[in-house]
Amino acid sequence: MQYITHRRFKDNAICGRVNIPAFSTCDERDGVVYFCGMPICYTTSENAHQYFARNNDGQGIKRGQLTQAIQNKLAKRDSAYQDRWDKVWGDKICQKYKRKEYDDFWLWNHEFFNARIEDLKYIAKLVGAKE
Repeated sequence: MQYITHRRFKDNAICGRVNIPAFSTCDERDGVVYFCGMPICYTTSENAHQYFARNNDGQGIKRGQLTQAIQNKLAKRDSAYQDRWDKVWGDKICQKYKRKEYDDFWLWNHEFFNARIEDLKYIAKLVGAKE
C-alpha cells in the first residue's frame, strides 16, 4: 500500500533521525511505513497518524489535511468546545471511528486515519473544521 507525508516529518524514526519532506511518497510493508527503503514507523503509530496518510486511492493529502483539521478544531478551547464534542459523541458516523476500549474518553481509532474522504468531509462539516 502507498502512503504519503501530508506534512513534513522531522523526528526520530525506527531507522534513526529523519527529515521527510511533505508530499513524499512512502511504501507500507508488513505494517511499517518505509521511505527510500528505510523503516520509519508502524502504520498504527501516532507518528503515522499525524504525518502520513494512506494514499492508495490518490487522496492521501486530502485525507491527512482533513484528519488534522478535525483534530485541531476539536482541540480548540473556545465557547463552542463542548458543543462540538457533543455532536461527535452523538453522531452515528463518528461512533464507528471511536476507540471502543474507552467508555468515557474519545480517542480516534486507526480506521479514522484511513477513513473514506466522504466520511472525513462529513465529520469536518459537523465540527466546523475547514476542508
